[in-house]
Order: sequence, then C-alpha cells, then structure tokens
Amino acid sequence: MKNKSGFQLKELIIVVVITSILTSLTTGVIMYNNNRITNHVSGSDLNQDENLKEFLKVYASLIGDYYTDFDKKAMLEEAMKAMFNYLGEDYSDYLNKDETDSLASKLNGTYKGIGVQIIDQNIIYKVFADSPAMEVGIQVGDQIVSINGEETTNKTSDEVAALIQNANGDKIILGVLRDGSPIQFEIEVKTLFVPAISYQLVDYNDKKIGYLAISTFSNTVSAQVKGALKDLESQGMNSLVIDLRNNTGGYLAQASEIANMFLEEGKVIYSLAEKDETEAYVDDTSEKRDYPVAIIMNEGTASASEILAAALKDSYHNNVTLVGETSYGKGKVQQTKNLEDGSMVKYTTARWLRPNGDCIDGVGIHPDVLVEIVMPNEGEEVIDTQLKEALQILSNM
Repeated sequence: MKNKSGFQLKELIIVVVITSILTSLTTGVIMYNNNRITNHVSGSDLNQDENLKEFLKVYASLIGDYYTDFDKKAMLEEAMKAMFNYLGEDYSDYLNKDETDSLASKLNGTYKGIGVQIIDQNIIYKVFADSPAMEVGIQVGDQIVSINGEETTNKTSDEVAALIQNANGDKIILGVLRDGSPIQFEIEVKTLFVPAISYQLVDYNDKKIGYLAISTFSNTVSAQVKGALKDLESQGMNSLVIDLRNNTGGYLAQASEIANMFLEEGKVIYSLAEKDETEAYVDDTSEKRDYPVAIIMNEGTASASEILAAALKDSYHNNVTLVGETSYGKGKVQQTKNLEDGSMVKYTTARWLRPNGDCIDGVGIHPDVLVEIVMPNEGEEVIDTQLKEALQILSNM
C-alpha cells in the first residue's frame, strides 16, 4: 500500500450488502450447542402439558387413520418450522441436516487440504500463507490435472477437493500445468485453518499502521488474530485498523476472546439480558494492548462483529474510532440444539447489551466518522474511501 493521493487497496472486494444482511439472518451469534432439556422445562412439565397432548393426539390420528401413507419425518419437519414461523422472529429457525452441515462447516474453522482455493477448470486462484502448497511452490494460475496419477481434467473443483481430502496417507502427488508445462509436486495433506482474516503492515504518513480484516467469527479466528497481532507488532506496528465490513457474525466466544486481547482485566465486554436476569461478562485475562485502533463498519457488519466493535469502543482504555457506516443492528443471541437426525434448531434466548448498557437491536452502532464507499465510474481508479479515512485518523495520533 502506498502513501499517496487516491489510496487504492490491492485486493478490494466489494460485497453486495443485501447478501450480507441475508446471510446474517442465518449465521447470527451462536452461543451454545446444547442437547439437554432447558433449565426452564423438564420432562415432567412436557408430560403434563395439555397442549402437547392435543398435538400428539392429532399426530396419532393421522398415522393411524389418514387414507394414504405419508412421510412422517417430512411432516414433523414442517411442524417444527411452523412453530418458529409463529414466533415471527428472523433469528429463530429449524435447519435440516444439509443446512446444519453447511452452517457447521462455515463456523468450524478447520478443513483437511493443502491450502489452495480452486476455481473453474481446476485453476488455483489463491495459495494460502504458511500452507503445504506454498511450501512446495504451488503458484496462482497453476491448473490441477492429476492427483496420485488420476486425471482430473473432467472433474469439478468440488470433486478435486474431495480427492485431496480423501487421499490415502499423509501426502499426495499433485500434477499441474504451468504455462503449458507439466509439473508434479509431492504435498502433505494437513488439517488447516479456514482463513478468516487477512492482514498487512501499511506505511502511511511515516506511521506503521496494521491492517487486520476479519471475515467471520469461526471457531479458530481468535487464534488467527493472535498470530497476526504478534507478527504485526514484531514489525513495529504502532496503531491498528480492524476491518469488520460484511462480517455477519459467528461464535460469541470468539468475539470475546479477541476483545480479551485488547481490554484491561475486569472491563465489561457485553451483558446478556435473559428472561429472568441480566449478567455482565468481563475480561478475565491479563493480556491487554495500548495502541490506538480504528474499526471500519458497514451495513453488513452484524452480530459478533458488533459485539467486538462495541466492546472496544466502550471499554478499551485507548482511543477507538468507528469509521464507515451504521452497522446492521443484531442485538440478540441464539442457543442451538442438535437433533438426533443431524438437523438443528436455533432460537433466541437473550438480548445482548453494550458495555454502556445500550441494546443495538434494530438500531445498529453509529460510526464516529461517517464515510460512504464511493463507487468509481468506468475506467476510474477504485478508492477505498473508508480505509483511507481510517488510516488518516490513525496517522494523526
């Protein structure tokens, strides 16, 4: 990145905000994964529930007397969906097995592979840092043509990924075409982090400013952030931009762990207002930081992203500036329960409150400095106006 008029990101990815908002409705903040009956309802309560008895009578009547056979599992799935539809709330829902697996995959944070992203025609679009593929010299633009001697020319990228993940042993022989020439690599297949961050050090107005973009709060993101901060600080970073644009959330615990890296011990991260009580959650670690931070937000910044932004804004002892646009405004948290058939239900159990006591649900977090992205005309330079403003603010501190 260069310090010049018309600052330009090398990898500016513009995401349609509407898509991010819709995604936030299904991602949200996942608090628990709990298979037991709730603290408020026991098995005895269910046995005595007259409404449930009536439901079971109807179900039994249909099983025994309906004039033709039907799919009982599918009917009960529809019944569960109907319960959540009755609540009339976007964040509570029934997810079938495929939907559950998709959400779990997104939030798990690890995968088995070699550390590449493959696109059409099995061309390598990205080689991730510190991956087995990078270690052996795989390059962007290489085309995968074989795996352990099996041709992949007519296979989809998903089929190629499956071949890599399911290969026998710890290593594979990967055949690629590079500039028309065939090359073979022996590569170790490992369990790797799904990249949830990107970062770099920026020289801006003679200041060393870190740039850290967090794309999702997966199960491994706090470990990735810890490594990034260590690397940036070793390079002399004296302030930090955290980019939370279009980050629709994930695990609450991960947002808390990242907040712990910055806040002083005892500072409030958030509070949960449940049905019967409100409880504050505080930093219980000795780790802290003291350099200025600027956080970039937009309408796609939701859920766990908003928890982190609010925690640092309200509780960080040094200066935090919020830059960009008002965030989405998801101030509720969900509990999940896995069902025996692999499906899942998730439902709202509480509102979360900022350290200052505010609930942002339906309101969002307002930036200190409002900056909108200016879309360029055809042929004009793409300028990330929000990032440019964040860097300018930190360079003046």
